[in-house]
Amino acid sequence: MSDLTVPQAIEAIYTSIRNDNEELDLHIANLKAAMAREGVKVAEFENAKLAQPNRQGRKLMQSYFRKKGVAVDFV
Repeated sequence: MSDLTVPQAIEAIYTSIRNDNEELDLHIANLKAAMAREGVKVAEFENAKLAQPNRQGRKLMQSYFRKKGVAVDFV
């Protein structure tokens, strides 16, 4: 894992989502590490940048990230 900032890790996740979830678990682990370093409790994602910006897509993403130990919110 590299020393990414939380915004950099979130951008990597957006890219992964656009590329059919390529290396998504790695990017989630990087985000989790960045959040721990920076003391961030919740990762905030923009609805417009999601592949499925509807309620079902957001809930699916929240559930998957929660299983990986990352709390997610949407703005």
